Amino acid sequence: MELVAGCYEQVLFGFAVHPESEACGDHEQWTLVADFTHHAHTASLSAVAVNSRFVVTGSKDETIHIYDMKKKIEHGALVHHSGTITCLKFYGNRHLISGAEDGLICIWDAKKWECLKSIKAHKGQVTFLSIHPSGKLALSVGTDKTLRTWNLVEGRSAFIKNIKQNAHIVEWSPRGEQYVVIIQNKIDIYQLDTASISGTITNEKRISSVKFLSESVLAVAGDEEVIRFFDCDSLVCLCEFKAHENRVKDMFSFEIPEQHVIVTASSDGFIKMWKLEQDKKVPPSLLCEVNTKARLTCLGVWLDKVPDTKESFPPAAEPSPVSKEQSKIGKKEPGDTVYKEEKQSKPNTKKRSLAGDSKKATKESGLVSTKKRKMVEMLEKKRKKKKIKIMQ
Repeated sequence: MELVAGCYEQVLFGFAVHPESEACGDHEQWTLVADFTHHAHTASLSAVAVNSRFVVTGSKDETIHIYDMKKKIEHGALVHHSGTITCLKFYGNRHLISGAEDGLICIWDAKKWECLKSIKAHKGQVTFLSIHPSGKLALSVGTDKTLRTWNLVEGRSAFIKNIKQNAHIVEWSPRGEQYVVIIQNKIDIYQLDTASISGTITNEKRISSVKFLSESVLAVAGDEEVIRFFDCDSLVCLCEFKAHENRVKDMFSFEIPEQHVIVTASSDGFIKMWKLEQDKKVPPSLLCEVNTKARLTCLGVWLDKVPDTKESFPPAAEPSPVSKEQSKIGKKEPGDTVYKEEKQSKPNTKKRSLAGDSKKATKESGLVSTKKRKMVEMLEKKRKKKKIKIMQ
């Protein structure tokens, strides 16, 4: 198990987690050991995602970097977006979905690292996206004041909802029966079967991260030191606890045998792991913490195991579970055209250790290795020199 966290200082941190089998009195204690730091991006990190083999990071430098966690080497970089990478989500081990400030959502083959589809998703920026547990649907929000439902089976827009304000987070519940849309400090809870709001929760400060701890319990963090657990049915705050000394930037939750854990990262530089109690009215207990001495922005946990989700998206023959209301309104706007990408070149097999640095990739869609980037730059210089001679 490994914690990975990105920061404003352009570094990706890796910490190996060692759960202790013996409890120290009544309080269980885990250990975090620094494993690596990697400086691949040329701007601050903005998003991170993990599957059973890879960690991917997105940045303000417009690139996505891939790390092979089993071999502990850099696997390459994906260059397609023009704008900050705002969100990255894996579905199983076969697909990665990325969203960025250019308004595009890209679907990537996470084996060959080819861009399978590039969708003009929003008229403004894509601020967040979330994949339904079935893999058939995705939700996205952007700066065009819309909430969009995507049919991932067919790679097209299924439903567009005007929400009058710019939402910055959207998240499916574990069973996919409901989802939440976050606007500033407000949480709107939607039911999938009706596609309508069933309740609204208001947090004290602007919300930076939410995570479902169960189908009805939602962990909420924001521009404050406190984390709150809310019941999505009764809309009541079950408990709150001081997690950090500064604003909480991101959270991640996972389950291992006999343990339900939530991980938090803050602008104070600390990453903390908390043991959740069965009764969510009881605040969690601290398992371990580490001070990165950096301004953290995003967080992930590599569990070194295959997730419960299927390997890939369902085949096109399977129907998409869009509600009746969504099917009726399932209009398609001109900006929602799906563009198929040309076949990408196979990735270069030369890899780099996570200890090294890399320059910004040249602008082409697909996987780019350091060696290939240098070759492209060299050829470009030769071409320019030749052009100058001809002109003379």
